[in-house]
Amino acid sequence: MSVLEQQEQKKRSSFEKYKLKQQLDALEKKRGYHTELVSLYIPPDRQISDVTNYLKQEYGTASNIKSKSTRKNVMDAIQKILALLKNVPRPPPTGLVIFCGAIPTNGQGTERMELITIVPPEPIKIYKYHCDSKFFLDPLKDMLVEKDTYGLIVIDRSEADFAILKGNHLEILKKITSGAPGKHHAGGQSQRRFERLIEQAGHEFFKRAGEYANELYLQIPDLKGIIIGGPGPSKNKFAESSYLDYRLKNVIRGVVDLAYTGSSGIDELIDKSQDLLQNIRYSEEKVLVQKFLTQLVKDDSLVAYGEKEVRKALNQGAVDTLLLSEELDILRVIISCPNCKYQEELTIKKSELPSLEQQTQSRSCPNCASSLLSIEKVTPLIDELGELAEQTGANVEIISPETEEGQQLKQAFGGIAALLRYNLNNLSLIHI
Repeated sequence: MSVLEQQEQKKRSSFEKYKLKQQLDALEKKRGYHTELVSLYIPPDRQISDVTNYLKQEYGTASNIKSKSTRKNVMDAIQKILALLKNVPRPPPTGLVIFCGAIPTNGQGTERMELITIVPPEPIKIYKYHCDSKFFLDPLKDMLVEKDTYGLIVIDRSEADFAILKGNHLEILKKITSGAPGKHHAGGQSQRRFERLIEQAGHEFFKRAGEYANELYLQIPDLKGIIIGGPGPSKNKFAESSYLDYRLKNVIRGVVDLAYTGSSGIDELIDKSQDLLQNIRYSEEKVLVQKFLTQLVKDDSLVAYGEKEVRKALNQGAVDTLLLSEELDILRVIISCPNCKYQEELTIKKSELPSLEQQTQSRSCPNCASSLLSIEKVTPLIDELGELAEQTGANVEIISPETEEGQQLKQAFGGIAALLRYNLNNLSLIHI
């Protein structure tokens, strides 16, 4: 895969991985009786004819299952999958995953056959047919796990802070202080002796910091690199000397000059290491929101925020990049009347849904006065806006609350913001 293809896959994967997580959460809750739920993983290079031949063999094997209900449910699931595959000439570029089985709706005897297909955001590497009382989800779950991890060290003569950055999650691991004496202003031999003591104290502190770093980072299996920062020359001395294990020294990606130490220094180190952290989601999310904030100050006609304004921009195809907070707990509800086809759409908080359901049941249709008014569809707003954006060719980015910028998007802009392709007021095409 080329660098460009990798970048395009990353652009797609933010929203796709969000949707995959929602699907897996729903599938995780589904249970069947006995080993009646079928999971089928088809990699992109597998011939569909090979898959159907294998399923036909499994269909024959399933006919020998002793339990009548289990036998029927497994055979029905296989038949349903075979019917689906008749319309699939070849697997998608990333493969195809199929889940099928009889899911109880309200106890035994209320099973309903369900068929769920997933085109994963990354290529499937295994071919697997699996029967169990629950769906086999591990390969898809692995796609959601961020594997690359960076170690961050901010150090000077007085303190050292250790953190890890993995995906969109930053974790401060340890903080140690040196207790080294400050500057000594006396002259003569006393000053030289004191300087030697300071030098020795510094050496002992760096040695201790190196031991902590070795203990913390060598146990991380997917460590991508170490980035070291701090004010003054101490960071360079620590990085260049033998305080770190050679295995960590070999993965030092950069040494960065900072103004701060502590947690502020960690944040500054991340901000100043964007070129080293291009494939880390935490860094990507900070850059995306910072770009929106910069454009908001520079020319607010090229941004939109809030559901109403962003929806308007999406409907006009003006959105270049849609930013949605991962914690957006808002629903889009469609209320309809089957008698006269009356329909209304509402945006509500998730917590307000039970109350709206009760109100709708007691209402009459405002168009025909029918008592058949009901909630027809409930969609998370993040899904609805994301899919609308994809239809218009916009990039969709799901922003976690892990960063300061992510919190700002959620709290100051309602979790919905967009970078626009052009000014909606004069419709003149302006690239940003």
